[in-house]
Amino acid sequence: VGCDHSKNLVDICGEKHFQAFVCDALSVPIRSGSCDACISIAVIHHFSTAERRLAAIRELTRLLRPGGMALIYVWAMEQEYKNQKSKYLKEKNGNKNKEEEMNTGTVQRPLTDQVADNSSQDSACSDQLLNDSKDEGCDAKPGADSTLPVHTNRTSFHSQDLLVPWHLKGGTKKKEESTDRALLPAGSKESQELSAVFHRYYHVFCEGELEAACRSLDCVRIQKSYYDQGNWCVILEKL
Repeated sequence: VGCDHSKNLVDICGEKHFQAFVCDALSVPIRSGSCDACISIAVIHHFSTAERRLAAIRELTRLLRPGGMALIYVWAMEQEYKNQKSKYLKEKNGNKNKEEEMNTGTVQRPLTDQVADNSSQDSACSDQLLNDSKDEGCDAKPGADSTLPVHTNRTSFHSQDLLVPWHLKGGTKKKEESTDRALLPAGSKESQELSAVFHRYYHVFCEGELEAACRSLDCVRIQKSYYDQGNWCVILEKL
């Protein structure tokens, strides 16, 4: 049984005859201790505070029976680890089939949502925000009034808390949706289409951060933690 905050994604699951429903990851309408296993893939890094991220892990473990297992994947700050670049960085130049793959969903992808568009036109103030950012590395502590930097896709991270631009190509949007516009060269084909740009919040995890959050819960133990293609991952067991 799957669940997601996006009704559109849940509807796609229904079309494929999967069981799925819309819900909030901080309040899942499933009985406590009723699941043998749970997975949370590329979800928890979208919560904007440490308290909410921990609450999401706690809610995941609430669903497990004693002895049940959970797998968690979150985006890593370290996109280059042990002298190896992640697939996210390696795909910097993209490929001609990427857009088709994203639209059709027919190509198998790794357990991440790292499919943000590779356009260089991230936002009007992308470079300025990155230059002004004080959040260099994992020890940085942003101020209360700091502005979130806008990430340049397929590059290393310079801040743990950031916005990742998602460019919608050839899609339709509702009038009530608030969007930004990509800055495109005048007269270009893209400028005529003016694709919408959505900025999604991410908190990218530093090494050890996910494990530390899990260890703060006394109801689980970490069976395994590892790095996988730009993600920090843990396997938990419910006590």
